[in-house]
Amino acid sequence: MGNTSSSNRLLEDYHHEKLKSLTSRNQTQIHSNSNNSSRVSFLRSPLPWLFIFLFFLPLLLISITGGGGSGRKSCRPSTTYRHLSLLDQTNSSSVVKDPEDVEQDDDVPPRVPSLYPRRPRMFNTTLDHIVFGIAASSVLWETRKEYIKSWWRPGKTRGVVWIDKRVRTYRNEPLPEIRVSQDTSRFRYTHPVGDRSAVRISRVVTEMLRLGKKGVRWFVMGDDDTVFVVDNVVNVLSKYDHTQFYYVGSSSEAHVQNIFFSYSMAFGGGGFAISYALALELSRMQDRCIQRYPGLYGSDDRIQACMTELGVPLTKEPGFHQYDVYGDLLGLLGAHPVAPLVSLHHIDVVQPIFPKMKRSRALRHLMSSAELDSASIFQQSICYDQSRFWSISVSWGFSVQIIRGIISPRELEMPSRTFLNWFRKADYIGYAFNTRPVSRHPCQRPFVFYVNSAKYDKGRRQVIGYYNLDKTRRIPSCRWRLDSPGKIDSVVVLKRPDPLRWHKGIAKSEKHNDVHSGRKLRRWRD
Repeated sequence: MGNTSSSNRLLEDYHHEKLKSLTSRNQTQIHSNSNNSSRVSFLRSPLPWLFIFLFFLPLLLISITGGGGSGRKSCRPSTTYRHLSLLDQTNSSSVVKDPEDVEQDDDVPPRVPSLYPRRPRMFNTTLDHIVFGIAASSVLWETRKEYIKSWWRPGKTRGVVWIDKRVRTYRNEPLPEIRVSQDTSRFRYTHPVGDRSAVRISRVVTEMLRLGKKGVRWFVMGDDDTVFVVDNVVNVLSKYDHTQFYYVGSSSEAHVQNIFFSYSMAFGGGGFAISYALALELSRMQDRCIQRYPGLYGSDDRIQACMTELGVPLTKEPGFHQYDVYGDLLGLLGAHPVAPLVSLHHIDVVQPIFPKMKRSRALRHLMSSAELDSASIFQQSICYDQSRFWSISVSWGFSVQIIRGIISPRELEMPSRTFLNWFRKADYIGYAFNTRPVSRHPCQRPFVFYVNSAKYDKGRRQVIGYYNLDKTRRIPSCRWRLDSPGKIDSVVVLKRPDPLRWHKGIAKSEKHNDVHSGRKLRRWRD
């Protein structure tokens, strides 16, 4: 019995130890399972991954950029984009070279296209590169040839007058070559109120191209009552590449006219220019194009229809003036936009530019100032006489207007409506630009001084312009206790010529002009 009890005790101790070991093992396993489950839940959460990413991101960037300090690599562009460094060199060097002309490495393929557009540059276009095509009528020739004489430069300008039938000519008359247009009776014309001469005029570009004149870059179209400032034509066209497709001109001043035709059309009376490359393309398809548009009114909308088929948009230049207006151009020319004056049209419709002059003489009088500084003709300057409480607007080479009271430049730069709309009943103020009414206040009617003469002073290197008061204008009596500009007989404007003003990035305003009264020679500064 003792042996049995001792063996039972040993057996119990054995089971007890075994049970104890199993319990401890199960507890260890349970603890391990709980740790695993917590680790899995930790890895499934997005927040730890965010911390890991932020921790390793700086290390990743350092490894990509190659570290910092003295071990940083230079910023020299790779050979694949070597033309970018050449562009940088053109910005910092006084000698500009085309990237295609610079010697390249062997591993760089030739004529690598530039990723960025090049700087705009002026093309060396001269008057010799431009040919004028003038559409004329034999019925009005004797009158309108005088307009052509006012701007034509014999021996310097090149061009042809295209007329419907032969006219009388005189030897040594300062006019372009005169040619009769080709017969256009084979083309249909179905507009109910228009004139089929529009078909003939629309082919002027093609007929001039077929003359084979050498060295032509631009064809400039206009009517026999269109007056061009030829130096400014050169200035404007020098901005564009004649080897590309360019159709340069401007819209009408009348909003209704632009609606009837198109804001994308260059009005022919105001003149427009076509590059030589575009003229070649136009000549290949123009006759077929004309046949497709028999119902159009004029020649200019036929040209625009063909341009649309060729996919060439209008490049607008505000210096081309159609002038679909009536009456006095003082408001328009006295507040000319900041752009070179290129052309004037409808000379027969509007009043003479200068009062008490015939139209042809007024144009020659204007050109006498333009010869001294054509780039600045009609450019507006605004200044004030604070002591007299006057506002002064100078349209160089044309007029000086003095108004009592202080009027802001924002208002003075808007043309005053001294003219009438082409469609007076439709919309008498419907213009394609901002205008302001003529002041009804008797004290704020402008006193207008028109240019009488101009000359160049070599000693001062300035142009001196003398402007006389227009005494034909009726100025109502004023009760303001201010000095009246009517007491001044003449105004003298001094100006330094700036023929390259339109070749600059931003045209400078004429703030350096000095204006003097004819009697007291009082100097006013803005």
